[in-house]
Amino acid sequence: MEFLKKLCTAIAPSGNESSVHDIIKNEIRAYVDEITTDALGNLIAHKKGAGKKVMLAAHADEIGIIVTYIEKSGLIRFHNIGGVRPLYALSQRVKFLNGIAGVVFYDMAKDIEKISFDDMYIDIGAKSDEEAEKLVNIGDVAGFVGEFFERGDAVVSKALDDRVGCYILIKALKRAQNTDNDVYAVFTSQEELGLRGAATGAYSINPDIALAIDVTDTGDMPGTAPMAVTLGGGAAIKIKDSRSISSGYVVNLLKRLAKDNNLPYQLEVLTRGGTDAGAIHMSRGGVKTATLSVPTRYIHSPCEMVSKTDIETCITLTQKFIEERF
Repeated sequence: MEFLKKLCTAIAPSGNESSVHDIIKNEIRAYVDEITTDALGNLIAHKKGAGKKVMLAAHADEIGIIVTYIEKSGLIRFHNIGGVRPLYALSQRVKFLNGIAGVVFYDMAKDIEKISFDDMYIDIGAKSDEEAEKLVNIGDVAGFVGEFFERGDAVVSKALDDRVGCYILIKALKRAQNTDNDVYAVFTSQEELGLRGAATGAYSINPDIALAIDVTDTGDMPGTAPMAVTLGGGAAIKIKDSRSISSGYVVNLLKRLAKDNNLPYQLEVLTRGGTDAGAIHMSRGGVKTATLSVPTRYIHSPCEMVSKTDIETCITLTQKFIEERF
């Protein structure tokens, strides 16, 4: 898990994925023929082949915050990057790209149950705006701090959405050496801001078939909506979310590969949210696309939780997908 920890603890809010991409490049360089970065910041690893053009996507960015204003007191006003919930952010630590850390808190005259980002601030310990501006500027971005730890089959960390998908794709790419497919492993940018990297990446690659790898909710916690996905229950094969209906061809292929390799799987219908598949499947004339999901608790919090056995199942299923003769 040390490599997954390295991926998760990197700070890379949307539009600032380079620290994660540098880690990935060093890990996969020997296993692909070409590594490029496109204009939108996608890292594209190409393993050349004469077969079908296969695109696999896992997003490298994470949710975070951006500085909007610095008060005379030195307190920093901010807004969200991606799907940050105010109550999830409250009392959390954040770290800027330059390593400066701070604490998120709120105007205590406000009703805590109704607070918005306009009521919140970051305290980096500065005593004035002049002192703060020596450390942090308008437009600087930060990610949340969340310790990486393991207990039994569980792994907890910030940014498992979607560093665990990057991890799965990297491991599968390293294992899948027996394929004639023309494979593009894309570690996408700006997914949390509307699948932006996936849209441009798919357009330029123009794949025949595609698979997104991402996290999904579970239905096994108190108060959750009924959902047939549980932590530790196996890889989740997505049928539908709010951004895409998965290709029946790809869904059936994933189900067959899971059965042929004795891999536990679950079928997922997500009633809100989406993945890179939402952009990929509509590229050009359309692409046969589905999503392979990692069941995850506490998504978009600094303490997301996944199962090691689910991770391993997803790695093997992704490997078999890469090796398939389409």
